[in-house]
Amino acid sequence: MVVAASEHLHVIQEEDSSKRRQILDGARKVFMDLGFDGASMGEIARAAQVSKGTLYVYFADKCALFEAILEQEALQHGQVVFNFDPARDAETTLKDFGRAYIHLLCRPGGGSAIRTVMAIAERMPDVGRRYYARVLDKTINRLSEYLKAHVASGDLGIDDCDLAASQFMELCKASLFLPFVFQAAPAPSEQRMTEVVDSATRMFLAAYRAK
Repeated sequence: MVVAASEHLHVIQEEDSSKRRQILDGARKVFMDLGFDGASMGEIARAAQVSKGTLYVYFADKCALFEAILEQEALQHGQVVFNFDPARDAETTLKDFGRAYIHLLCRPGGGSAIRTVMAIAERMPDVGRRYYARVLDKTINRLSEYLKAHVASGDLGIDDCDLAASQFMELCKASLFLPFVFQAAPAPSEQRMTEVVDSATRMFLAAYRAK
């Protein structure tokens, strides 16, 4: 009896998780097409193919829905493996990280959450702060810790590793991310991403390699 009850609970949990994903997929499409202000719970329910009653069982309002989408975005960023093993040389690590980072930013649909956050951050600063802390600042901190290890070993000469980490990430985005996020250009090609990241790495090491 206990086993049967446990299996029944597992099925319910899977169905609940599947329905939640279905709603979030519908909400993401509506937010992408209409923006945060243009989206409504009715539009989201239609896109997700659920009743409004079902939608409200899972989410109280569109703010809660958008927060859940940002949480998914943070999880996706967290699942990308950046190899910051201090034993690896700086040039290889920076190139590998740069390519993985720009792939993550410029993946299909990757710009929609950032565009929406930018649009509402002035009116809802908590949303912007949480997104920055969960997604961007965490990556900066991880790269910064790697750079500090190589400063300690004498390979790099950096006074402010947090600043240097931010600088490298911005160099990797040069000419790629802003045209993509503002839909002025399609996602960059593999060749172009490699060219930009290789150039960013050369510039970074020219400035920060220990003399």
